[in-house]
Amino acid sequence: MALRQIIRIDETKCTGCGQCVVACAEGALQIIDGKARLIAEVYCDGLGACLGDCPEGALTIEEREAEAFDEEVVHKHLAQVKQKSPLTCGCPGSEVKTLEAAASPSSDKAPCQNSSLSHWPVQLMLVPPGAPFLNQADILVCADCVPFSMPDFHSKFLAGRAVLVGCPKLDDLDFYREKLQQLFRQASPRSVTVLRMEVPCCNGLAQVVEDARDTAVPGCLLKIYVVEIEGGRVKT
Repeated sequence: MALRQIIRIDETKCTGCGQCVVACAEGALQIIDGKARLIAEVYCDGLGACLGDCPEGALTIEEREAEAFDEEVVHKHLAQVKQKSPLTCGCPGSEVKTLEAAASPSSDKAPCQNSSLSHWPVQLMLVPPGAPFLNQADILVCADCVPFSMPDFHSKFLAGRAVLVGCPKLDDLDFYREKLQQLFRQASPRSVTVLRMEVPCCNGLAQVVEDARDTAVPGCLLKIYVVEIEGGRVKT
């Protein structure tokens, strides 16, 4: 044990978004029971490279008694993690996947609409900037309330698009803006479509998408639609 600097996680602020896990090059952090955890003191170098990636300010560096950082142990740890195909944020629900459309119903007595979702995850907080399904795609940035109001959401907007879902009222818009800039720069999308609800607070989603588009891919086609709460009608 030695007196040294090491990461401290404020669990009251942590939302389990996993951004710190992605930022930690040593693999010292994981999402466990919905919160970021330091899995071993020997993995943390105490330099704080992950601090700026937490949108909630839940990470700080403190000085306390801790096991010494061991670079050799870290290399072995990362090699083991790589063999297990690590997930984006240590949570099985955030593993990047490409999906296939559901099979047609076996009977016409109970018809159903097939899902047009082509990938996972969909939450903007969880999708990594280098996700392959974003590359030169038609990207749909959608407020999370939209699918509940729009009965034909899958067929009218989701089909053929890579979707990113977020809530401009509950999440950090500055974080969204920076994350979208990263996504757009790496993906070089063919087009970007925004679906926002008609409530005033939802306008922030359209604004950060437009800002990110103007900064990262200014020539990219951008369309913004407003969805009515009642009936799901769409207005441009």
